[in-house]
Amino acid sequence: MSAPAPSMYSPAAQAVARDLGLKPGRANLDVFGDTMIELGRADADVFAVTSDSRGSGKLGPFAAALPNQIIELGIAEQNLVGVAAGLASTGRRVFAVSPACFLTARALEQIKNDVAYSDNAVKLVGISAGVSYGALGSTHHSLHDLAALRAIHNVAILVPADNAEARAAVLAAAHCDRPTYLRFGKAPLFDLPNPPAELPIGKARPVRDGTGLAFLATGETVIHALLAAEQLHRQHGVNCRVLSLHTVKPLDDAAVLAAARDCGAVITVEEHSVNGGLGEACASLLLQAGVPCKFKIVGIPDEYTVTGSQADIFRHYGITMEGLLATAERLLSLAQ
Repeated sequence: MSAPAPSMYSPAAQAVARDLGLKPGRANLDVFGDTMIELGRADADVFAVTSDSRGSGKLGPFAAALPNQIIELGIAEQNLVGVAAGLASTGRRVFAVSPACFLTARALEQIKNDVAYSDNAVKLVGISAGVSYGALGSTHHSLHDLAALRAIHNVAILVPADNAEARAAVLAAAHCDRPTYLRFGKAPLFDLPNPPAELPIGKARPVRDGTGLAFLATGETVIHALLAAEQLHRQHGVNCRVLSLHTVKPLDDAAVLAAARDCGAVITVEEHSVNGGLGEACASLLLQAGVPCKFKIVGIPDEYTVTGSQADIFRHYGITMEGLLATAERLLSLAQ
């Protein structure tokens, strides 16, 4: 039996989370599994299609409760997307579930043609995304998926930041009449304050208000940005804005532009390559709109990642409370 994964949060970060009254939650994948059962019981046209991933996708209980609404295709991601597209074309609400690293690489042509070009409202679910697979290394990391799918027309990209966003994102995708990509990691998360009742696609979620600096984050990095914002306030009196950009495409242009104009300094944060992801989407928007600001992209640099757990990788690349605080201090010239 393998040892438990190291915590994603240092003792200092956990203390700040407690001070903010944040409650420990579960992994978003667990919430996905629960929400799928809820949807499937309410609608017999809800289907899960998996590529030998019902266990890792937390669909075991769904399969036990609704055995006629799950299709197992084995390790065949291209077939997975093709079958999902076929089912969706007949009016089923289909969730195609597979590790993100394989779904958005091996089956990219099928996503492009069978789903997006053919306008089949498949809900593509990339599980264990980013560097969730830890020490399995670059072959299993999904640091390309946002970039690849941003370049394909007609695919909405949803990356929830906590359990409330995860449930709302699944419900939003289920009722969306266009192709969507849902990105989930494996780590347990703190629940962010003021959980949303729903998650409008393309509308950012305000997490913290401020005008001294803006953290524009997505997915499981949002909590680290929030903790860094609190530390920046405590140590330097800087009030930070924190937005959860749970929809990477379509981007909430108005929220990004307002953050840059109001704060004058922006740090984007993502569990993805710095090439082609959230940071470059925001940079392009701001540059083309002529909005000047101090700007920094935090993500995985253009290299094969260091070997280690997800927590090790986050620490190495500064995607933690401490790392983001140091980045903010440098950007604002506050470092001693």
